Amino acid sequence: MKMKLIIPLLSLFLVSTSLQANTNNEIPKDPEKDKVILYVLKNILTRGHFVQKDLNDDFSEHVYNEFINSLDPSKRYFTQEDLKEFSQYKFEIDDQLRNSNLDFYKLVYGRFLEKVKAAKITYAALLQQPFNYNKNENIDIDYEKVPFAKNENELVDHWRKQLKLQVVSLIQEAEQQQVEKLKKDPKSSKKSFADMEADSRQKVLKNMKDLYIRIDELQNADWYSTFLNSVVSGFDPHTSYMSPRIKSRFDQDMSGKLEGIGARLQKDGIYTKIVELISGGPAWKQGDLEPGDIILKVAQAEGEPLDIVGMRLDDAITFIKGKKGTEVRLTVKKKMDGSTKVIPIIRDIVELEETFVKSSVVEKNGRKYGVINLPKFYIDFDDAKQRNAAGDMKLEIERLKKEGVEGLIVDLRDNGGGSLKTVIEIGGLFINEGPIVQVKYRGEPAIIKNDTDSKIHWNGPLVVMVNEMSASASEIFAAAMQDYGRGVVMGGKQTYGKGTVQNVLPLNYYVSKYPDDLGALKMTIQKFYRINGGSTQIEGVYSDIAMPDRYSYMEFGERDLDGALPWDSVKKASYRKTDSYTNFNEVVSNSKQRINSDPKFLSINEYAKWLKKNQDDNTYSLNYKNYKKDVEDRLEESKKFKDIFKYESNLTFNSPQYELPYFKTDTVLKDKRKTWHKSLQKDIYLNEALNVLSELKMNKNLELVKK
Repeated sequence: MKMKLIIPLLSLFLVSTSLQANTNNEIPKDPEKDKVILYVLKNILTRGHFVQKDLNDDFSEHVYNEFINSLDPSKRYFTQEDLKEFSQYKFEIDDQLRNSNLDFYKLVYGRFLEKVKAAKITYAALLQQPFNYNKNENIDIDYEKVPFAKNENELVDHWRKQLKLQVVSLIQEAEQQQVEKLKKDPKSSKKSFADMEADSRQKVLKNMKDLYIRIDELQNADWYSTFLNSVVSGFDPHTSYMSPRIKSRFDQDMSGKLEGIGARLQKDGIYTKIVELISGGPAWKQGDLEPGDIILKVAQAEGEPLDIVGMRLDDAITFIKGKKGTEVRLTVKKKMDGSTKVIPIIRDIVELEETFVKSSVVEKNGRKYGVINLPKFYIDFDDAKQRNAAGDMKLEIERLKKEGVEGLIVDLRDNGGGSLKTVIEIGGLFINEGPIVQVKYRGEPAIIKNDTDSKIHWNGPLVVMVNEMSASASEIFAAAMQDYGRGVVMGGKQTYGKGTVQNVLPLNYYVSKYPDDLGALKMTIQKFYRINGGSTQIEGVYSDIAMPDRYSYMEFGERDLDGALPWDSVKKASYRKTDSYTNFNEVVSNSKQRINSDPKFLSINEYAKWLKKNQDDNTYSLNYKNYKKDVEDRLEESKKFKDIFKYESNLTFNSPQYELPYFKTDTVLKDKRKTWHKSLQKDIYLNEALNVLSELKMNKNLELVKK
C-alpha cells in the first residue's frame, strides 16, 4: 500500500441535480442509528458515485484492511492472532453491507477498546525504568510494511521499541541543547546522562497520558465514522463520510467565517486554553481575554455556569460558540496572575482573515506590479450575500488597477481548491468569453462551463504561481490560463493532480423523518477536464517554468493515493487562444536559463534529492551511541543546505492604499501584513515570477475586450 498523504485539500462542489431525495426509501426495520447511516450511504454511493463499484470480495478486502489500519496505523494494538479472528469476515463485509450488518465493525471495535485499555498499562510499565541503551537493535517506522506482532509478548516488544525511540530522540535533543548552552555559558549547570534520560522518560510518559486523554474523549460515533470512511474510501480517496461535528467544521472552513467569540482553543490536559484571539473578533474587541487564559466555566448570558473542566474540546466549543448577538459569560483563570474572572462577550460573525484574498504592491525597475494571494476558493453556500473568492478577487483587481500596477501575479501555492462556481467566475476575469472547464457525470458526455461575464477585468501581463500542493480549483484556473495562453504558469514541476468534483449530501435529505442528524457524505460525482480535453487527474498541470523545491523528488500528489481515479480525456472544447504575448517563448526560455544557472536554485535541487534519500530511510538504531552518531552525521550533511533558503531581495512590498486606514484600529492585521510582506521579500520564487512578469510584452494588436 502506498503512503496516503493527509493534506488540507478542499474539494470542489456542485449542486447536484442527478440525485434527488427519496423519502420513500425503505429504512431498515432495526432503527439503530448506525445501521440507518450505513444503509443510506450504501444506496447513495451505488447510485450516484462517479465510479460504478461492485460490492464484491475485493471491495470487502479493502474495507477490512482499511478499517484495521485506520484504527492501528502504528501496529500498537492488534496481533496476528487478532487478525486471524477478524479474517472470518475478510470476504463477508460486502454481504454485511448489503444487509446493514455491523458484526465486523463490532468485533474489531470491541477488541480495539480492550487493546487501548491494555496499552495504558503497557506504556506506563515500560516507562518506569530506563531502557538498555547499549543494546544493538533497530526499529523500522515504515509501519505499512512492518508486520503485525505475532502475539501479545511481541506486541509489548513493539511498544518497547516505539517508546524507546521517543526517549532516545529526546535525550539526544537535550544533550545537543546542553552542548549549545555550554558554548554560550561554560559556567552553566550540566546535567548527567541519567538525569536527561529520566527527564526524557517523564516527557514521553506525559505525552502518552495526554494522547490517551484525547483518545478516551472519542465516542462510538467517532470510531464508527472511521469505519464508514473505510467503506466509502473504497470508491475513491476523496469520498468521505462527515459526522455532524466534522460537517460543521467543513462549512466553517469553506466559508471562512464562524459565529462565536473569535478565539482559537486548545486542550491542555483537562483544561480548555485560549491560544489565539482572532483579529477583529468579539473577544479581541472586548479586550479582557488573553492567550494562555484557561476557561473553567461557560454560562449562556445570565444562565447557570457550566463547568467544562475535563470536558472534551469539541463539546466545550459547542457551549462557547453561538449565534450572533447572544451573550456568553466565561469564567476564566488568568494566565498573568492566576486570578479568576468572569468575562462577558457578545458573540458575532468572525471572519478568518487568513482564508481570504489579500494583495501587495511592489516596484521593480521603476515599474509597479501587484501580487494577489488566494489561499482557497471560498464560498458560503448558505448565504449568497456573504463574501466569496470571486467577488473578492474582482474587487482586489480593481483596487490594484487604481494603484497603477502594470502586471499581476496570482499566487495559488498551497491552495487546495474550493468552490467550482468561484473558480469559473475568477477564470472569467482574465478573458472576455469562452469555456473555463469541462465537467462530466458518470456515463454522460462532458458539460462545458463557460465564463459568465463578457467583460475582461484584467488585460495586462499575468503570472500564475503554483506548487505541488495547488489542487482542484487551483488546477482548473491554472489550466485555463495555460490553455488560453493568457498567463505564464510557474512553480513546482506539476500541481497535485486532483481532477474530481465532490458534492456534499446531507444524509437526512434522503430520510427526512429520521429525528437525529446523520451527518453528510462528500461524494465524487464528476471529473473535470481542461478545455483542451485532457484531465488534470493524476497528471495535474505542468508548469511552463518549473522551479526546484523541497518536494521535487517526493512521492507526492494524487498519483500516490491508493484508489485514485485514472487519467483520461474528453473532446476538446471550442475556444480561441488569446495570443496575449509577443515574446512568451523567449520569456520562458530566459527564465529557465536563469534558474538553471542560479546557485540558489541548484542548491535547492540538491537539497530536494537529499530529502528524498532521507525520506526513504525509515530504520533507526536504538543503541544510543549509534543513534546519536546517525543524527550527528545527518546534521553534518544538512549544514551544506543551511543557507539555501536564506534569500532576500531588495524589493519593498506594501499594502494597497485601501488597507491603510484599517491599520489604525487593527494593529494585529497590520502586524500580519508586515510579516507577510517580509516573507515576500525573502521569496526567491516570487522574485523570479516578478522577473518573468517584467519581461512579458502584450500583443498590442490583440482585441482583449469584446465589442
